[in-house]
Amino acid sequence: MDASAILCLLWVSLGSCLVYKFLTAFGKTTSSSNARRPPGPAGIPLLGNIFDLRGAELHHALARLAGVHGPVMSLKLGTSNAIVVSSAAGARDVLQKHDQILAGRSVNDAARGLGHHEVSMLWLPATSPVFKRLRAVCNNHLFSARGLDATRAMREGKVRELVGCLRDRHAGQVVSVGVVMLSGMLNLMSNVLFSEDVADLNSDDAQELETLLNDAIEEITKPNLSDLFPVLSKLDLQSHRRNFALYIKKLYDFFDRVISRRRQSAAGGEKKVDFLDVLLQLHSEDQFSLQTIKSFLLDLFVAGTSTTSLTVEWTLAELLRHPAVMSKVRGELQQVLGSKEEQHPDESDIDKLPYLRAVVMEIMRLHPPAPLMMPHLAMAGGAEVGGFPVPKGTQVIVNVWAIMRDPASWEQPEAFMPERFLGTGLDFRGVDARAFVPFGAGRRQCPGMPVATRSVMLILASVLHAFEWSLPDGMRPCDVDVRDRFGTSLNMVTPLKAVPTPVPVWH
Repeated sequence: MDASAILCLLWVSLGSCLVYKFLTAFGKTTSSSNARRPPGPAGIPLLGNIFDLRGAELHHALARLAGVHGPVMSLKLGTSNAIVVSSAAGARDVLQKHDQILAGRSVNDAARGLGHHEVSMLWLPATSPVFKRLRAVCNNHLFSARGLDATRAMREGKVRELVGCLRDRHAGQVVSVGVVMLSGMLNLMSNVLFSEDVADLNSDDAQELETLLNDAIEEITKPNLSDLFPVLSKLDLQSHRRNFALYIKKLYDFFDRVISRRRQSAAGGEKKVDFLDVLLQLHSEDQFSLQTIKSFLLDLFVAGTSTTSLTVEWTLAELLRHPAVMSKVRGELQQVLGSKEEQHPDESDIDKLPYLRAVVMEIMRLHPPAPLMMPHLAMAGGAEVGGFPVPKGTQVIVNVWAIMRDPASWEQPEAFMPERFLGTGLDFRGVDARAFVPFGAGRRQCPGMPVATRSVMLILASVLHAFEWSLPDGMRPCDVDVRDRFGTSLNMVTPLKAVPTPVPVWH
């Protein structure tokens, strides 16, 4: 967060009367509300702890402050109060013990563009009837065992198309791993949702949906004065809400065209039974508005594409940094899949690959898909985190990245050691003793976890068994850059480039 830029913009933008209002709002905190507050860095009037977050990626800065002030820490972000949790015990308090009270959502001001926060599952409070219906649709249709089985052949087919694209267009050439994987995931998710491709794997041109999603995500993650000082939100001084509204409008238009094509094909007698069909049926029963359906599709794309493709990219990066681990993974794949026709794995093979699963779990520990959970909000008083009360209206930020590198829970936490997960019984769900929570937990746990884990495992099994991966000429394993960059997903500072060389097809 560029604190100096925010400060400059603040004083340029505000007149003396607004400054007075800020100071008045800042001074409203009473001594009783400060009682037993968690420790934290001393803030400065008006700005709070903004300057304490400069000079580093946000999840790193929060982890550094937690190392000084403790795993449950208070921050003042402009006029807003926040508690930052960086320990397994604190995470259990937030996500398990007091999940009902702390399952509210602190809404980013940009997300209010076009009223998106009023229909989006990502932003709706957990008590909302619409939120509950959306979660029920996910659990009963899209991500249920029956739903996953119904779309299994499609997922396997899309992964084989991805392998074919790598073999036909990129064999022996340097490829931008994240770009190819994201295009593949966009097609996989679009076919799961509405039986259409949205990306051309044989083209290097940026795809409309991919570009719009990236632009919208970037806009919503920028530092915003309206979040620090809600009294300013009506002015939208940095235009984040207006810009986000433009991107959302274009994305809604994209899904309008998808829905229009579906209705036209249905009118012509063509029947498709997929998730969009379920949603349109619920719309005909007045359970969902069309805007809610479009927002729902958008949320699923945001949650199910970039995070999954980034996990594959991070995995290949760490495997290229650790050739011995790469060799063990490929050995396991060869043992399990070597006799399969044309070496195409399917989802039935996933449970036979415990070492690859351990590798994926270690990747999600070191490089969690979302380094910080979206801020929770205390909907009432009565919750305690780490023994400290959480007043109503307080933001609660869970630093997943710090929790899963906590030396109190993990031996050699900075090391890439997949073996730590072998034979432990840990999985991707729930809040265990060490808080391995790459998908969150509780009421706000990512509902797409089942399809995400299947997709990551299937893609990795396929591309690691079909190709030998190497670094571009002149690069050594130690040259692979595994520094990260904060966002809604954990991006690589230097996107991975690698060379896939096809292995001979076994008959």
